[in-house]
Amino acid sequence: MADFLGDSAIQTTGAGWIASAPKPVILLGLGGVGQALLRQIVAKRAFHAEQYDLRIRFLALCDSRGAVVEPDDGFSDRQLTEILQLKEQGRALTNHPLGGIQEDLAAIVDIVGQPGAVVIDCTASDATVEALFLALNRGYQVVLANKKPLTIEQAVYDQLSRSRAAADAPRTLGQTRWETTVGAGLPVIATLNRLVSSGDEIERIAGAFSGTLGYLMTGLEEGRAFSETVREAFRLGYTEPDPRDDLGGIDVARKALILARGMGWRMEMDQVQVSGLYPERLADLSVDNFLAELPSLDERYRQEAARAASEGKVLRYTATLAEGACCVGLTAVAKESPLGRLSGTDNLVELYSCWYSPNPLVIQGRGAGVEATAAGVLSDVMELR
Repeated sequence: MADFLGDSAIQTTGAGWIASAPKPVILLGLGGVGQALLRQIVAKRAFHAEQYDLRIRFLALCDSRGAVVEPDDGFSDRQLTEILQLKEQGRALTNHPLGGIQEDLAAIVDIVGQPGAVVIDCTASDATVEALFLALNRGYQVVLANKKPLTIEQAVYDQLSRSRAAADAPRTLGQTRWETTVGAGLPVIATLNRLVSSGDEIERIAGAFSGTLGYLMTGLEEGRAFSETVREAFRLGYTEPDPRDDLGGIDVARKALILARGMGWRMEMDQVQVSGLYPERLADLSVDNFLAELPSLDERYRQEAARAASEGKVLRYTATLAEGACCVGLTAVAKESPLGRLSGTDNLVELYSCWYSPNPLVIQGRGAGVEATAAGVLSDVMELR
């Protein structure tokens, strides 16, 4: 694979066109999404150079334990491939020859950041907030696949999103994109922003934002036992290592809160009403014991599904935002509605507004998976170029 072009000024390629200087990038998080993003960028080098005159130059890569830094020329594609191989072996960046322990992500942004840089957050932690603030205050750009910084205090959301809803919100100089925080590669945030910025009044949002729970709801609709479907989703790798992370609904609640704040609502996470799919008595069990106890819930959900079917409805795990309230939980919806026709692991959002009423604007498609999410992150970077 070809190495990066150097950090020199504008260059003429063999094809005769003029190439601009590479775009510096700092990547926080090298889990599934971060690794997929690296693979996609390396694979699309020629396409991005020829079609968009864009070259991405990685200055630093960070995982939960360490970091590798190359602040001058950036990493070559050969080095990126070696780093990917190391991560695919389950090893940390501290094991790389250029690696070291990182305890302060903001310090890394401070040291290696350059004008025009973009900081990409593919972690699942709110420990990145100070690094993101620093990046924006330096005039860098920020792309988030990580929901947590946008779902802690409202003031943090205001600063990261450059919201003007609060008069005392700190002004930032950079630009931010967070499309993949709600629907992976689906254009949910972009669509909402377009409606809001045009002055359209959003009256209601309803959506299914979890591929895992969509798979579970399809199983119940087909008459399969709750425990059987959860175990199969776990076996197929659709759930988190602890299925309660999906079944508790907190991930969906975070996505709903991001949408609520995107509508201009002033709301904190503890104001989101969340109803999970398992009782408190199962909360502290080991994963194996939790899976073993699931059949105790089968009759409950069989009855729920049967009751919905008798009314011409089906069960969906949804988030609903209307009249200032945000509710997340099991809902019976009309079988012939967009949500009712949803199946498998697809995500779907219905946006009801002044212009889109009584029929909503519907966005549907693959809303999960590291490749789709990484592609969405890459699209955000392209929009900021």
